[in-house]
Amino acid sequence: MTSDALNIPSELESALRLRTVQYFITKRPWLDLYGVHVRPVAPFGSTSSKPQFDPALIHRSLPDELLFEVFARMLPYDLGRAACVCRKWRYTVRNPVFWRNACLKAWQTAGVIENYRILQSKYDGSWRKMWLLRSRVRTDGIYVSRNTYIRAGIAEWKITNPVHIVCYYRYIRFYPSGRFLYKNSSQKLKDVAKYMNFKSSKADGLYRGTYTLSMSDDKIEAAVLYPGTRPTVLRIRLRLRGTAIGANNRMDLLSLVTSGVNDEEGSSTEEDILGVVENWRDDETHNPDIPAVSHKRGMTPFVFVPFEEVEQSVLNLPPEKMDYFVTG
Repeated sequence: MTSDALNIPSELESALRLRTVQYFITKRPWLDLYGVHVRPVAPFGSTSSKPQFDPALIHRSLPDELLFEVFARMLPYDLGRAACVCRKWRYTVRNPVFWRNACLKAWQTAGVIENYRILQSKYDGSWRKMWLLRSRVRTDGIYVSRNTYIRAGIAEWKITNPVHIVCYYRYIRFYPSGRFLYKNSSQKLKDVAKYMNFKSSKADGLYRGTYTLSMSDDKIEAAVLYPGTRPTVLRIRLRLRGTAIGANNRMDLLSLVTSGVNDEEGSSTEEDILGVVENWRDDETHNPDIPAVSHKRGMTPFVFVPFEEVEQSVLNLPPEKMDYFVTG
C-alpha cells in the first residue's frame, strides 16, 4: 500500500511534465514529407492506363469532373494563377477547352470562322498559344492614362510666384463586342471604377464609342461622338503592347484628334460613328465652324488596372505624393 501510494504522485508528475512540454513544441507534420517522391497525377481526361494515386486531400475530396466545371467558369488570368498551385492543376488547366472559350470571346468581332483560320495558320492549332501571343484588348479592368501639367498661380505681393501641379486622367474600358467607354476626369480611379459601365447615366460624363483592333500592327482605331448643339467626334489611335507575354497591359496614345461633323453624321448612332470617320485625314472636318484639332498634350501611355486592384492602385495617390508616374 505504501509503495503504491508513493508511485502515483511520480507518475502524475511525469504526465504533467509531458503535457507542459507539448505547449512549447510546435508540431510540424510537413517534415514527414521530406524524402517522399510524389508521382505526377494524371490530368482530367488522360488516356493513361497506369493507376494513379493522389495523396492530396483536396484531390481525393474533389472529383475531376467537378474540378473541370470550376475551371470552366474561371477567367483566363485566374486559370494562370491556378496552374501554379500544383502539378495536377497545371495539367488540367492546359485543357484546350478553357482557352478556346476565352479566345472566341476575346475576338468575337472577328467571327468564329476567321478565328479558326488564324488558329491553324499562325498558332499550330493551340488555343493557349493563340491566347498568349495574339494581341487583344483586356476587358477585365480599366486602362488609365495619368497626365500632369504645371499651371502658374496668382502672385502675392510680388514676392512669391506659386505654381500648381494639375493632374487629370483618361479612362477607357473595352468590351469584347467592339464597344468601349471613355471618360476624361480629375477623379481618382477608385471613384470612377464604380460607375464605369453602360448602366451609368450621361450625367457621369461617360461617352460611348466603338473600336477596331488591327492584327497586323497591333493598332486600335476608336471613335467617340460628343453630342450637343455642335456635335464633335473624338478620334483615338492607340498601339497595344505589354510588359510580358500575353499581358497586353499598356497602350501608347498615337494620336488624339477632335473634328466637327455635319448634321447627318451627328445623328449617327454610337455603333456607326467609327465607320463614318474611318478614312478621315487628321486635318479633316465636316463642319467649318469646328476645325480639326490634333492634341499634343496629355499623351501619356495607358496602364491597365484589373478590377481587383483598383482600390490599391498607386494611381489613386494625389499629386503631392506622386507628381509624376512612369508607366514603363
